[in-house]
Amino acid sequence: MTGTLAAVGAGLAVIGAGLGIGRIGGQAMEAIARQPEAGTKIQTAMIISAALIEGAALFAIVVALIAK
Repeated sequence: MTGTLAAVGAGLAVIGAGLGIGRIGGQAMEAIARQPEAGTKIQTAMIISAALIEGAALFAIVVALIAK
């Protein structure tokens, strides 16, 4: 039972990270389309945000697996 809950928790973490990074990418592309001259700054902020989301997702997966 605990293994199943850990798998569900890890799966939710991955889904959440995927949705978050997808939203960041989409919004960044819209922002760059509106202001192409700010593309470098937007891209830098996008990469930092994506890295933070990945870190949080990895932490959630590790916690879920430890709880197993």
